[in-house]
Amino acid sequence: MLVKDVYLEAITLEASSLAHYIFHLLAEKKISLEDHMDQIDQADQQKVAEMIDNNFLGFHKVGIYSLKRCAKEFVFIFAGSELEAIQFFTRTFRQRPLNCHESCLDFELVRGNEVISFREMKKECERFPAVAGVFVRGR
Repeated sequence: MLVKDVYLEAITLEASSLAHYIFHLLAEKKISLEDHMDQIDQADQQKVAEMIDNNFLGFHKVGIYSLKRCAKEFVFIFAGSELEAIQFFTRTFRQRPLNCHESCLDFELVRGNEVISFREMKKECERFPAVAGVFVRGR
């Protein structure tokens, strides 16, 4: 697999560590985008760690969280953390959730006549946190 393919996928999937690692090697001219990943060189771990800590590439992780509103109702919220999802839920629905679990952004669901993943739905949002939808069991 080529470096450019892995780098693009790392950015798309918000794999911050991998993206920073590859970026550092590209900046140091130790690899090129056309190299194969098996040719990838050792990076300066200290510099890569500093880039990650400073969020040099500007990643803002947003996950999808399932928050239980009552016995059969679940609200899905895009947020930067579990705490942010709970706080947003509490402000929006004026109650505390019964529980909160992070879900996989690649989970696909039916919306109307289409199948869509949470990752694709996230692209439709302009601000976070945001409600992605509500699921009622048994409906």
